Amino acid sequence: MTEYFDTFLIAMAAAALVVFIALYFVEAGYGYLFNPKFGFPVPNRIGWVMMESPVFIAMTVLWLMSDRTWQAAPLVLFLMFQTHYFQRSFIFPLLLRGKSRMPFGIVLMGMIFNTLNALMQGGWIFYVSPDNYYDDWFSKPYIYLGGAIFIFGMVVNLHSDYIIRHLRKPGDTRHYIPRGGMFRYVSSANYFGELMEWVGFAIASWSWAGAVFAWWTFANLAPRSASLRKRYEKEFGEEFTKLKRKRIIPFIY
Repeated sequence: MTEYFDTFLIAMAAAALVVFIALYFVEAGYGYLFNPKFGFPVPNRIGWVMMESPVFIAMTVLWLMSDRTWQAAPLVLFLMFQTHYFQRSFIFPLLLRGKSRMPFGIVLMGMIFNTLNALMQGGWIFYVSPDNYYDDWFSKPYIYLGGAIFIFGMVVNLHSDYIIRHLRKPGDTRHYIPRGGMFRYVSSANYFGELMEWVGFAIASWSWAGAVFAWWTFANLAPRSASLRKRYEKEFGEEFTKLKRKRIIPFIY
């Protein structure tokens, strides 16, 4: 099983590289960058639930079917992972304002990737990692360092989403520059927060599966943050450029 799993990880890492390059030429058309060429539009709330819930469900099934269901370290990693996806699948959509839509093609691609990611993370944590891999995990630094980065990232992500959600008053359709929080340093603070979550998770799990997911997160969000910055520059001009924000990683990119 380990040999097949390693091949799976290599294939996923290679696919992320293709996505990373492609997204610098083709914008992922949802949200501020909505583009109907990616499929017929579905309401944002429905789209987010359809896109994010498969990973939550699949991870739960993998956990329940495992012999490691109640082992301490795998359980903590499972709860970290599921906390993010419960919020993203079932709480975040309810908080969305307005009547925005997303293309079904984006929803479908998200569903496929999220299902594969559940197989990556759940497969490693509950099935592929050696039987004693997570023994005495709480005497090692990984879970504490990774957990702290994960929590930091989640706080940034939630706070940034809150800022974006409250940019408009009811009935307003104009665009605004997000301000405050980590938006002082990057134009896509919500993406920075999500990237930190999965970097933290990769450290906490100390696995190639976690590292591939962190790489996928960067490969997907870094080009999108670049596209968003271009849109901000085009729409707001000097009002935005004078802020001298980076795209997704403070002071770096």
